[in-house]
Amino acid sequence: MKSLPNQLFIGAWPVAISLLERWLQRGERVDALLESAGRRAPDAWSGEERARCQHVLFGAVRHYGRINAAVTALVERPPRARLRAVLLVAGFELLEAGMAPSDEGQAARIVHHAVDQAKTLLSPAEARLVNAVLRRFGEAAVVGAAPPTAGADAAELACFFSHPDWLVRRWLAQFGAEATHRLLQWNQTPPPVYGRWRSAFATTPAGGSPALPPPAFLQPTGWPGFYVVPAGHWPEVERWLADGTLYLQDPATLIAAELLDPQPAETVLDLCAAPGGKSLLLADLLEARTRENDAGASAGRVIAVDRPDPSRIGRLKENLAKARTTDVALVQADVRKLTPALLEQHGLPAGYSAVLLDVPCSNTGVMRHRVDVKWRLREADIAQHATQQLALLTAAAQLVAPGGRLVYSTCSLEPEENEGVVEAFLRACGGRLALEQSRHSRPWETGCDGAAAFLLRKST
Repeated sequence: MKSLPNQLFIGAWPVAISLLERWLQRGERVDALLESAGRRAPDAWSGEERARCQHVLFGAVRHYGRINAAVTALVERPPRARLRAVLLVAGFELLEAGMAPSDEGQAARIVHHAVDQAKTLLSPAEARLVNAVLRRFGEAAVVGAAPPTAGADAAELACFFSHPDWLVRRWLAQFGAEATHRLLQWNQTPPPVYGRWRSAFATTPAGGSPALPPPAFLQPTGWPGFYVVPAGHWPEVERWLADGTLYLQDPATLIAAELLDPQPAETVLDLCAAPGGKSLLLADLLEARTRENDAGASAGRVIAVDRPDPSRIGRLKENLAKARTTDVALVQADVRKLTPALLEQHGLPAGYSAVLLDVPCSNTGVMRHRVDVKWRLREADIAQHATQQLALLTAAAQLVAPGGRLVYSTCSLEPEENEGVVEAFLRACGGRLALEQSRHSRPWETGCDGAAAFLLRKST
């Protein structure tokens, strides 16, 4: 069948189908797909449409395992990608309606809408198939099925909560049945949008005007300076995001920054810095603490380093430009090849009293946000990540000044990427650094993303 003209993919639902089709065919990251949709038709892409598209796209991917199993059981031959995408999105809408039933006619309206869309996006025969399959979703235990208990086996948990079997087995062995059940439930729950109100991280200088207070519609959280951003205020939110007043960020990012504890007027080296959220947080903490110490002092400096990849550097530059009184500098380099001599060639210090290394990882702590990670991740990837992470940590240690501190952090829940890497590094470093403190965020306990951070101190 010929591809359809682009103008047919206008509106939240058809765009979601188009993006999901690409995800099924090419395995592209869904967040990148969503961004590309906005770039293709920015004038026709309102905040409300983007939010609706994201909701159904992310929902279909989040519940892909469970819904796709029902599609496979109800369809005689494997459907092509676009047809499967229609069934997945409509299946998610039926699943969501079944989770919170409030209207007896809601399911019928969902099916009618999907069939109506299918008449444009698919062939007549496929549209009839969509109608038949969706009306039988209840038989396939997609709608209205009770969740398994914490004592269920790995296969049942993996199927219902749409996670790979191997990952559920790993977590059962690692965390136990109750914690794993809570983690799976957490991952399947759409997250709130958290925003950091940056004025809350800066004190007012003597004689200065008061910091801009957050608007009343931002909902306070248990983390000072972090708020839940509710729907319905996108024009204001977009303006604050553009001028840097608000930064969308999960409270778990505080763990590594607070453990590093940047000091007044200090120069901080932030390695693997893209997209720049932690760099900006470090800059704000430096500004606040420097002003607390001396209202007239310089607010310190942040040196952000990441590899010269256009997809990463562009976003990093954009975020660093939002720093206020803290000086920031960008170095494009592979951390594993970054030496004191190379830094000196850039006119920068060779050693630092404060270094943050937030490494690339499996992302098992942020699956509620990154809904496609669980479908891309393979069990062997965890060991591969750990090998790379050890190399990065070894390189970062060269850049720590005597007596300085180094924070190694991940957004992984896996011990191989956390304690395993730190322990392997300490065995190899010959006593030059020692572990002083560590912190963990386990989502089912903390109520925010999963993360781990380890504070290492270099001997004098």
